[in-house]
Amino acid sequence: MKKVIALCNQKGGVGKTTCSLNIGAGLEKTGKKVLLIDLDPQAHLTYCLGIPAHEVKQSLYEVFTRGVQLADVLLERNGLTLLPSSLDLSSVEMELAGTPGREFLLREALEPVEGFDYILIDCPPSLGLLTLNALTAAREIYIPLQTEFLALKGMSKLLETIETVRKRLNRDLAVTGIIATRFDARKKLNKGIVENITERFGKALFRTFIRENISLAEAAGYGQTIFEYAPKSYGAQDYLALAREMVRRK
Repeated sequence: MKKVIALCNQKGGVGKTTCSLNIGAGLEKTGKKVLLIDLDPQAHLTYCLGIPAHEVKQSLYEVFTRGVQLADVLLERNGLTLLPSSLDLSSVEMELAGTPGREFLLREALEPVEGFDYILIDCPPSLGLLTLNALTAAREIYIPLQTEFLALKGMSKLLETIETVRKRLNRDLAVTGIIATRFDARKKLNKGIVENITERFGKALFRTFIRENISLAEAAGYGQTIFEYAPKSYGAQDYLALAREMVRRK
């Protein structure tokens, strides 16, 4: 059975897209087949794979608003399969206002999809309709958290939303992974934040921490995964280790 995982955090700039892209690439390296879904109207994941979202003819927008089959929209890049986003997706919430079952559109679109071991959903930095679609379609949630002072700020609202979705729309939903990003073992602050995260989330925190690494930001600018751009970097080491840890968890 395919694992559907939403990478979610309403705080922007925490590394959701970087995690989605490079976890997907890391899983591919372990022999898994991965589908990446760009649910963010800013289309950062689409751009990070070197695909100009403003030129994409069909995207998730057409799946949601015109009933286009998901399989007809998928793109292949760098060994990964992507369901692309577009800037049009920003108007979906307004266009679908009053549409019955609009929270289930992504789940319904994914039902006939086969051939993937993992489906990773890159959520927008908000708790609106698009994120609700991700939480309704997924069984698991991974939350990327920077090991910085404000990391846990606002988490209560996210967890409250997740619990509401679990009760009303998706009883199988659970937070199963916390990803510590931008970690620097030399900083006492980073270690203290990790201790706080561990106290709050326990075993959900992955043992693999994503270390601070400039190559991760540079790779995105070139439309490449970290494994293509800097295969010997800390970023490549960490994301491959994280992917292997995910596979071991099953």
